[in-house]
Amino acid sequence: MNQAARGAAALSAGEYAEAVKQYTAALQTNPMAVDYYIKRSTAYQRSSPANYNSALSDAEKAAVLAHKRGKRELIAQAQLRRGIALFGLELWADAGFCFDIVRKLNKDEKSLTIWDSKVKSKLAGLPEDDEKRHATCLEVPDISIDAPSNDVKEIPSSKMLEDNATSGSTSVNISSGAGPSQQENKPEGVTTPASKIRHDWYQTNDSVTVTLLAKGVPKDKAVVDIQARSLTISFPLPGSSTYDLSLDPLFAPIDPATSSYKIMSTKVEIILKKAAPGHKWHSLDSSTLDRSADITLPTRPSPGKPASGAASAPQSTVPSLGPSYPTSSRSGPKDWDKVAAELSKKPKKSESSENTKDNKEAEDELDDDDGGDPVNAFFKKIYASADPDTRRAMMKSYQESNGTALSTNWAEVGKKKVETSPPDGMIAKKWGE
Repeated sequence: MNQAARGAAALSAGEYAEAVKQYTAALQTNPMAVDYYIKRSTAYQRSSPANYNSALSDAEKAAVLAHKRGKRELIAQAQLRRGIALFGLELWADAGFCFDIVRKLNKDEKSLTIWDSKVKSKLAGLPEDDEKRHATCLEVPDISIDAPSNDVKEIPSSKMLEDNATSGSTSVNISSGAGPSQQENKPEGVTTPASKIRHDWYQTNDSVTVTLLAKGVPKDKAVVDIQARSLTISFPLPGSSTYDLSLDPLFAPIDPATSSYKIMSTKVEIILKKAAPGHKWHSLDSSTLDRSADITLPTRPSPGKPASGAASAPQSTVPSLGPSYPTSSRSGPKDWDKVAAELSKKPKKSESSENTKDNKEAEDELDDDDGGDPVNAFFKKIYASADPDTRRAMMKSYQESNGTALSTNWAEVGKKKVETSPPDGMIAKKWGE
């Protein structure tokens, strides 16, 4: 989704008005996307001045949709946004109620400690008979969602939505270009029997294409949610039932911002951009986490070819001043001190600006992190803060095991070669076999 990607970029850059505009446009195409409501609520809250009423409206819509889909992560994010908006509206007890819901779903949410303290502080200053001391909101908001909120005048379809609303219509048809008589003559909804709906996939070097074969999928009611480690597709079927396809977790991480989808008359096509181009998927989803895809370390060189990036340093013709350790590599012994040093010199993408915004909101109006894979970030932090021996151990174990093992114990790894340990059900083969 180009509009959603632009909205995410604007939100990350602190351009909150632009983020609201782009997510509003994205919701015109996909009015049931939970993540879009959550992100637009975030933009409303971070705007100056903050628009807490609109933020609450989006957060409650996100909460309702997330509950319908049964996604704990999305429910927690929506309830956190809802609690922050209620706090901004000075409904302290209601905010605390929402934060309690978040705690049940995600006890590790980093912002809860500060928000709980702020709620208790506000409630302590209220008289005993003040109505704000008592929560009145429901866990699942009692609202209906017929169409996306349209708060940005620049959106071309705003006039159409206004006309539909003033005419008393209870639902909004987002698609345009067809008159009422034309729509009445077209069959509505999915015409493929549920038992015959199937999906297939194929991959290239940098993407995975998923094709869902179903005729007549309604564009305005279908939900395609693309996350870093999951893909969810749902749409209504005749007879008040719903078709759901959930791939969680995916075989390897993807980039949601550059991924896209198309809903056509005979199928739904989703293009997932690989976070690690060149990484071969063996299936669409995986019950175990493929750690090798999440760790940003040098790629294994092909036999007879020089390695690229940081891994090329050990194969340099310049004599190494550090010790060499036993190895069965065809390229000969490797100086793991030099490998670690060279990798440390590689420029890394700075995340300081985003962290600064998150830290500021944690103290003033604390917020959850807007993106990133936690496993990838976890191992990056380990490497960044590790001593030289730990870095050498991580490099040596990962490369010698062909990406199937990662150790931080140099005393153990430095003595011998780290053997390849493929996941259960898989067989290790030499490159090119």
